[in-house]
Amino acid sequence: MDTIPLPVVMDGATGTELMARGMPQGVSTEQWVLDHPEVLLEVQRAYVRSGSQVLLAPTFGANRVGLSRCGAFHQVADYNRRLVELTQQAAEGKCLVAGDLAPMGLSLPPFGESGFEELVAVYTEQAAALAAAGVDLFVVETMTTMAEARAAVLACRSVSDRPVWVSFTCDEEGRTPTGTDVLAAMIVMQGMGAAAFGLNCTDPAVTAQQLERLTPYAAIPLIAKPNAGLPGAYCTPAELAAQAPAYARAGARIFGGCCGAGPDHLAAVKAAVEGIDFSAFPPVEHDPDVIPCASEKEARFITPDVDVGETIECTPDLLEDILMAEEVSPQGALKIAVLEEDDLDIFSENQYAVKDALCLFSDVPELLEKALRIYQGRAFWDGTGDLEEDFLRNMADKYGLILL
Repeated sequence: MDTIPLPVVMDGATGTELMARGMPQGVSTEQWVLDHPEVLLEVQRAYVRSGSQVLLAPTFGANRVGLSRCGAFHQVADYNRRLVELTQQAAEGKCLVAGDLAPMGLSLPPFGESGFEELVAVYTEQAAALAAAGVDLFVVETMTTMAEARAAVLACRSVSDRPVWVSFTCDEEGRTPTGTDVLAAMIVMQGMGAAAFGLNCTDPAVTAQQLERLTPYAAIPLIAKPNAGLPGAYCTPAELAAQAPAYARAGARIFGGCCGAGPDHLAAVKAAVEGIDFSAFPPVEHDPDVIPCASEKEARFITPDVDVGETIECTPDLLEDILMAEEVSPQGALKIAVLEEDDLDIFSENQYAVKDALCLFSDVPELLEKALRIYQGRAFWDGTGDLEEDFLRNMADKYGLILL
């Protein structure tokens, strides 16, 4: 399945609906669901009746890290298979079933101790299990860091050609809890081949405001899956549904609900979406001379004739050189060269400091790919090297490398 007809209405919350039906706080949701399958079936069948067209299998924490909390880290394949089978049973062929991948809470140095390839390995194990279980698509949701989101997308795309949807959570400033701008996240995710991008687990009004920021640079459909609060707390089904036209104007074509949004909310959202004339919205015009790039936390924009300044080599002074270059950079871009294997370790240790648009250079294809994999943003290639065009196109497809 390469494409899914739009607009689409997803499901709502799983966790808060399960808690409303007796699941204690603090337990492993995945284990509790397998012990009480009838409760999940009740919730998901209610979403099917509400008009939901995509059900998320309850695999949010069904990775090696999440399952280790209940002593089941060695049962990733088994847990994901059984959880997907339950959702397929609830769907009865009436809607799509998505494999749900979520944050693990692991961070790269210098803010954590996990290596990027460790993240990729954990997500690849789960993505492979989900693909084997027969999910129709992957949903990488509630993301807060670029590293985990990038690792999850790489993992999903390495095991399957099924669509990958990605959503982040943010505050009223458009920042995740770790400081990443969701505009930067969208630029990176769509460059890496995500089929849709959006926001979940976010205040309904903030969702509309932040989607408007994304729209001018979005080349893929946007997702609006906001919170409704805890059950009965502050957002009624009618209030949530009233936001749907604003989401649609901002580019959303995939709708749903997160914490506190139950089947009644989704029925109201479904009715609201059916009443929207999507053809009435004018197409978004994109300026071809404005090229979106991104560092790990910041969105940056360059032009085709961008001046990258002096090339920075990966010496022990790389951190200081990055900071100095960004102080004097006239167009908000810098160029770092990776010329030998040892440079990769230096670049990996210091890439977090890059805030401006980054031009990565290497005359060795293997080194350039490793540098692109390490870099937690979306870099560009200024055409000064002598690398094969097919290789560069592959780097653009896999890592979002922008070719000037």
